Amino acid sequence: MNGQPVTRINQRFRGFLPVVVDVETAGFDPHRSALLQVAACILRMDEAGRLHVADEYEVEVMPFEGADINPEALKFNGIEDPFTPLRGALGEREALQTLFEPIRDEVKETGCTRAILVGHNAFFDLSFVQAAAERAGVKSPFHRFSTFDTVTLAGLVYGETVLAKAVKAAGIDWDQKQAHSALYDTRKTAELFCQIVNAHPLVRPASA
Repeated sequence: MNGQPVTRINQRFRGFLPVVVDVETAGFDPHRSALLQVAACILRMDEAGRLHVADEYEVEVMPFEGADINPEALKFNGIEDPFTPLRGALGEREALQTLFEPIRDEVKETGCTRAILVGHNAFFDLSFVQAAAERAGVKSPFHRFSTFDTVTLAGLVYGETVLAKAVKAAGIDWDQKQAHSALYDTRKTAELFCQIVNAHPLVRPASA
């Protein structure tokens, strides 16, 4: 039976808008560890049904009062002093409102019902975003528990689960010096997700 590609993003993902997110934190507990950076890539679909990265956003976040800050985590993400004014960090409420606004606009513009978080170990990113949203009293645009995880997708397609190795296996450039910043990791995760999705187009039977 002949088929035709699904070219509307709200049809491709059952009404969900995939938004790629990466967080940098000061630890591993979303309820106790500080959220320090959040970045998001909004994806769009062209007339041929191919996904591409459209817009990128990043916010620096000031640790909430009483947050745990693990020095080893700061070494890993390269944020030496999370309290320095040079970061231009916003409080959790303002930071999340700034990040969520264009996501909500895109959900509305595309006719989707809500956003779904795409991430590398997506449960980690979603848990920190949701915990911060709860603390700040901000409604999250993301599905509460469903995600698209590029660890699983890359493991299936490329046999690699580490982001750097998966990106390289996909033939995408990787700069280790830029790694572990929220925006760079988000961008590379987005490119990886787009490549996997574009290689597996969803088709539906052509109407009679």
